[in-house]
Amino acid sequence: MPKGRIFSGMRPTGRLHLGNYLGALENWVQLQDEYECYYGIVDLHALTTDYEDTSRIRENVRQLAIDFLSAGLDPEKSVILVQSHVKEHAELHLLLSMITPLGWLERVPTYKEQLRQLEGRDLTNYGFLGYPVLQAADISLYKADTVPVGEDQLPHLELCREIVRRFNHLYGEVLLEPQAKLNKVQLLPGVDGRKMSKSYGNEIPLGAEPEEVRARILSMITDPQRQRRNDPGRPEVCVAYTYHGIFNEPETQEISTECRRAGIGCVDCKKRLAERVIEATQLVREKRRQLEAHPELVDEILFEGARKARKVAQETLEEVREAMKIS
Repeated sequence: MPKGRIFSGMRPTGRLHLGNYLGALENWVQLQDEYECYYGIVDLHALTTDYEDTSRIRENVRQLAIDFLSAGLDPEKSVILVQSHVKEHAELHLLLSMITPLGWLERVPTYKEQLRQLEGRDLTNYGFLGYPVLQAADISLYKADTVPVGEDQLPHLELCREIVRRFNHLYGEVLLEPQAKLNKVQLLPGVDGRKMSKSYGNEIPLGAEPEEVRARILSMITDPQRQRRNDPGRPEVCVAYTYHGIFNEPETQEISTECRRAGIGCVDCKKRLAERVIEATQLVREKRRQLEAHPELVDEILFEGARKARKVAQETLEEVREAMKIS
């Protein structure tokens, strides 16, 4: 049986962190052996909120590509592309925007939520309102039948499906309705206990050097009621213990027992954790160093990815144009 096809992407807003890896990228790596995968660095999406200052987008694209490759995305198994290098993304977005009712975009649950989160920014532009149409174009361009998503992204995928259904109703069966594949998400809090985010400054960068990993983990929030070394702890409210459950699972029960009877202090607990995280990310770190030393290899991979992606994208767009009688 032929493999299914996947499209997914990330915005180039800076280096990825461990939360990005456990929340999505680790799953992408595993899917490479099951599906024909297209993974995008979606720099046009970055413009929807960062259009006023584009000075860092080019470098962010490179850093995201390095993170993709360091984490295990294999250009021999997957197509790794930069969205703006495949012009068909922009053209299909334009064509789909012609048939998408304004009300569909205004009712997307995350639209008003993001407006509130980014209060003070001028986001009264079509790009911000219409980014779900661009997402639909990204997916449809490769006729992806499967999209890995978290539950919070399901409304976006359903809107993509509605746009595809409307197109096919108007012009004939050309585009595919993609199905969701829910990610197996391991939620990793930031070092302060909030959601891990670069905007909060509470992240641990993917592939960070050992000194930075140790410093970040030593700053981690533990049980606020444990004021002294001999106070018993509550691992269930400790951020460090959550990390132990992911990066140091064999010792989790021992850590819990020792914490509750004050047999181990928070500093020693975090030092032990730091070494486990450093060990778990060693291969990512080594691969990142190699790629940073040879940026021409990254450029070659992205060039070849765009070439492969354009071949598929051009075929889809020609079918779309033919169906719309503008070929």
